Amino acid sequence: MSSAAPLANVSGPARLLQIDQVEDLLKLQRTAQRISSILDLDELIEKVVTDIAHSFGCVDADIYLHNPERGELVLASACGCSGCDAHGPGHSLKIGKEGMVGHVAATGKMRYAPDVRLDPYYIGCEEATRSEVAIPLHVGGELVGVFSTSHHELDAFPPEQLRLLQALCRDVAIAVNNARRFRDEQHRHAQMDRETQEGRAMQQSLLPKSSPYIPGFAISGLSVPAGPMSGDWYDFIPLDGGRWGLVLADVAGKGTAAALLMSATRGMLRSLAEAHCSPGEVLNKLNRLMVEDFPAGRFVTMVYAVLDPGRRKLLFASAGHLQPLLVAGGEARFVETQRGIPLGIGAGDYSEIEIDLPPGARVVLYSDGITEAENAAEEEYGAARLQSHVLQPEASAEGILADVRAFANGTGLRDDATVIFVRA
Repeated sequence: MSSAAPLANVSGPARLLQIDQVEDLLKLQRTAQRISSILDLDELIEKVVTDIAHSFGCVDADIYLHNPERGELVLASACGCSGCDAHGPGHSLKIGKEGMVGHVAATGKMRYAPDVRLDPYYIGCEEATRSEVAIPLHVGGELVGVFSTSHHELDAFPPEQLRLLQALCRDVAIAVNNARRFRDEQHRHAQMDRETQEGRAMQQSLLPKSSPYIPGFAISGLSVPAGPMSGDWYDFIPLDGGRWGLVLADVAGKGTAAALLMSATRGMLRSLAEAHCSPGEVLNKLNRLMVEDFPAGRFVTMVYAVLDPGRRKLLFASAGHLQPLLVAGGEARFVETQRGIPLGIGAGDYSEIEIDLPPGARVVLYSDGITEAENAAEEEYGAARLQSHVLQPEASAEGILADVRAFANGTGLRDDATVIFVRA
């Protein structure tokens, strides 16, 4: 038989007490339901202190959050305390040293002061306060913070109400912990986004600002990253005697690591190119540097060419990169080099090929983001489509990328796509 008598059989003060308990339970349930789905930390804490202060007729209600790095509790929100102006949100208390809140954080146990004037840990804030309770907020044994609330009456919190507040604080602790983790994750992602945007801006600044002016030739380049950071890179390097170095490279991998390797490769290649080295010599020396300094498993494919406009010739070497496409005499053919492994894999040798560029000739350097672009049917754009496109009189770097995008319509570019277009 139940020890609790039904309300219908209870009269007088006992019945009023049970009705009050039911009302408190309903208040607890409503508050718990309201906070369970709130992930905004500030909104959640404001909701908790306001609801409890109003529901239980408290003078004020506060939530302090634990700052483990500083060993402090920081006031996150206070409701109803007119004396808190000097100690508003951001005010901190030392754990174990200041107030009932600091004592509760140190002991991990609720502290109730039925008469705050007699409690050695109480620090006065509101003159009307006569009783106060502080309850620790724990999740998985870890301190999240401390909830405290006070009342203008002596011994205003009966045992049943203290138990209800303790039960509510278990829900509050979980909700605050979840909201805090959600906020921290948002901040982390925002920081990563800012760093990625800064990295992308820096990377874009390393690409040529404009096409070089070369009498008798028109040269353009374009690079479209598939993600925030690109592993592709192209460059135009002015050399002695009116010559120009043209480079297009593709770093294995994606993201920040590939972008960093691309930046390092760019610096080394520019230094070697400006030292009057031929394309084969540049790739040989660059490869040795990369084998010594780059992480294992990282490599770069590259084609490096030197355009001599006076002689109308292009001398190039390739480090495992896709074969340049030459358009001359009404046909488009791929130009293959004999030797050249990707940079950074191991010792290698790089052969050179020289081609003539009569009026009307074109040379296209490109990355695998062009030929390996796929449509919805998982069909690749391929070398044949590239050959067909560059034979068109109006072909250009922009036109190639537009054609690739149209082919992959609905799928999008899955890899960085880069083109250098040389027209004699």
